[in-house]
Amino acid sequence: LGAEGVNMGTRFMCTKESAIHQKVKEQIVANDERSTDLIFRTLHNTARVAKNAVSQEVVAIERKGGAKIEDIAHLVSGARGRVVYEAGDPDHGIWSAGMVQGLIHDIPSCQELVSRMVSEAEAIIRTRLNRMAGLSGAQAAE
Repeated sequence: LGAEGVNMGTRFMCTKESAIHQKVKEQIVANDERSTDLIFRTLHNTARVAKNAVSQEVVAIERKGGAKIEDIAHLVSGARGRVVYEAGDPDHGIWSAGMVQGLIHDIPSCQELVSRMVSEAEAIIRTRLNRMAGLSGAQAAE
């Protein structure tokens, strides 16, 4: 098994170049891996969003059973989400975010983030290849 790509939407939302409001980026850094809700499950179109009062209200409506999009449309409208990203009010509407929030601790530039990813990947590859070859740290450095 090998990775051929990564899904890093939430991670790149939280970069200096991202067009979303700084307060939303700071909320991502403050959140942990449990700070998401799954919504639209009863509509068979599940989405993971940042947990807030609005997402909790959507979940509560869906939990009652028989929910239709009309029952939650006023809560999940794109206009409300736009206010989140533009005005920086993370509690105004729903906004996409993954469980990875718990692993995000900074707001780097895209260049810093990608460089870090490459360095970490190279270190993992070196370590694993050396283990596979049976080399110790000193032998691998030679």
